[in-house]
Amino acid sequence: MALTVISAKYPPHIDPTKTPLAYGDRALPRLNRELNDENLMTRQRAVMSLCDHLHDPEHIAEALKVGIAESLKKLLTDADITVRQKSTECLYVIGCHAIGRDAFIEHNIIPPVSKLFDDKVDVARKNAHQAIEMISETPLGAEGIVKADLIGTLVMKLKSELEEIKKLILDTLHFCMRVDTEKALKADAMQVFTSLLSHKDPAIRACAARDIMDLSAPLDGKNKAVEVNAVPALVGLLEDKSPDVKANAAGALMIITITTKGKYTALDAKAIPPLVSLVDDPTSEVRANSLKALTCLSEAPEGRSTLLQHVDKIKKHLTDEIPAVARAAQIAVRVIEWKP
Repeated sequence: MALTVISAKYPPHIDPTKTPLAYGDRALPRLNRELNDENLMTRQRAVMSLCDHLHDPEHIAEALKVGIAESLKKLLTDADITVRQKSTECLYVIGCHAIGRDAFIEHNIIPPVSKLFDDKVDVARKNAHQAIEMISETPLGAEGIVKADLIGTLVMKLKSELEEIKKLILDTLHFCMRVDTEKALKADAMQVFTSLLSHKDPAIRACAARDIMDLSAPLDGKNKAVEVNAVPALVGLLEDKSPDVKANAAGALMIITITTKGKYTALDAKAIPPLVSLVDDPTSEVRANSLKALTCLSEAPEGRSTLLQHVDKIKKHLTDEIPAVARAAQIAVRVIEWKP
């Protein structure tokens, strides 16, 4: 005869780690109230539920309307790691939407999120960097990060952070340097980026070369790249297996060799042979950037005399299927064959 077994387990559709959602438009006001509760378990369950709830884009605007952003801002300093971790994750999800990025600026959330860069728990730091990286993708967000004086902190973190987080920092700096390069130069960012060109991860090498290209836009950046020996390292990356690494390395050389000092530094580093070989690369961005770099090098008499031997190879790309490559080849041929 079968007997009834009394179980202490919850039914399978009930998760004890999350607070039950109220019905309809009462869900978010109740969650907001519980986020500010004095009981730790109530806060934990509320932030866990909120994180799932916000993954539906329809809930973002309503969440901001009821004051969720301010509540999450307060929870960033909570003593409990679960609360801090899930709060930063919620803010990252909010930051994925335009209205959420505006809320970051409006509620001044960038400084408190940045304080979690020093958190002892890896996941909390990663979530914080993800949120800041997402905000930096808009000009207003990047400007907010620069005004919060975080450039020096981000550059410093590149020296010690985990590999996964380094990629996020490099992406954040990429967007911030479109707004301001001066602070990055003062923080010795060029030297840090150059040290990452030899990293084992191709994604980090590509991002470091891209950031050198960004930082080399002003004259001081070009001079700094020559000073810290970034040019020989970039020339070495022209033979990398990753197309992104090659494209960004050629792009950085293209910017640095605009100056006379940059041209002769690249010529001394034997940049022409690998750049000429990249002219036939299957990736269009690699072809375009290598042609532009060769154009800059051909403005030096020594570069022009060497490239005259390869001009026929460049001419083959005058009819390249990619218009940008064909245009770059046309300019390169004109500069190489120029006669005084």
